[in-house]
Amino acid sequence: MALTLLALVLACGASITRVSPVAAALPPGNAVTDPAALLRNALPIEQPDLQKLQHRLEDSSDDLRAKRWSALTGNARKAQGQLSSRRSALLAAFPIEQRQEATALLDGLESELQAVAEAAERQDREAFLTARRRALSTIGAAEALLVGPFPFDIPEEFADLPRLLGRATVKLTTTKGDLTAVVDGYNAPLTAGAFVDLVQRGFYDKLPFIRAEDFYVLQTGDPKGSASGYVDASGQERQVPLEIMVPGQGKPFYNQTFEDLGLFKATPVLPFATKGTLGWAHSDTALNDGSSQFFLFLFEAELTPAGLNLIDGRYAAFGYVVEGFDVLQELTADDGIVKATVVEGADNLRPHA
Repeated sequence: MALTLLALVLACGASITRVSPVAAALPPGNAVTDPAALLRNALPIEQPDLQKLQHRLEDSSDDLRAKRWSALTGNARKAQGQLSSRRSALLAAFPIEQRQEATALLDGLESELQAVAEAAERQDREAFLTARRRALSTIGAAEALLVGPFPFDIPEEFADLPRLLGRATVKLTTTKGDLTAVVDGYNAPLTAGAFVDLVQRGFYDKLPFIRAEDFYVLQTGDPKGSASGYVDASGQERQVPLEIMVPGQGKPFYNQTFEDLGLFKATPVLPFATKGTLGWAHSDTALNDGSSQFFLFLFEAELTPAGLNLIDGRYAAFGYVVEGFDVLQELTADDGIVKATVVEGADNLRPHA
């Protein structure tokens, strides 16, 4: 049975229970809102040369909006020079067994950066966007090759919970069409693990959206019957702790909000910063009782601004919708999930420690 909303205090906070998320409005922030960029930035790697190239291309959006074509051309040529001058150092950063694949990616990136520069010189916006998207995708693929062993140990107290040691791609077939989401176990292994485990079990198949708030959230995952979450073989509801990774910390914080930690201006590695952010619901009264209910954050810049909303640091984000935004736009409380399927990354799931 779905839980009810216990309190709504827009002036001082936001409460997302396992049935009804709400948020407060604050002035818009200047933050990354592209899901592909958020996922690139969340990879646990340190490769300054490649990441500088990535950010140089991503930061060209302001010039593009202002139609500053000479600046865009100059930026693309600088990116080409940066790749050319640092190519040997870049290749040296890859393990020997991956250098052939890395070489092919950098070869492709050279061609894609040339296409970016040529599109800027022609002042062809659509060609520029296409070429930049391809270049950033190649950079992301190269960055993914640099991820080594899983970067931290999960606390022993959670040893019986499933965990996703990497990333997975999930297709959510809804009554309005398909959504594709990338789930990030590098930064939320227990939350992502619980979700992927339930997808594999068919738990979300034929479940309705139990709440739809315009410009805010779509929520689902409440099973039929009296339980509000997933009941395991022991007859107990499985509970997943609040899990939030903060940049520079090395491992997530568990069952502590940013207020608890005194991190009032922090931004999590996986922020609620874009339409289709996947969030894990918990009750009003506890941080560690999330079980199966999750929500799709319907980012609206004026109402729930990136970097300044009151959900970051109170709820765990664990991935992003990357395809199907037209479908997401049309979903309401009258819709539901027809079927959820793991299409890539299932081998990263572990049932327990």
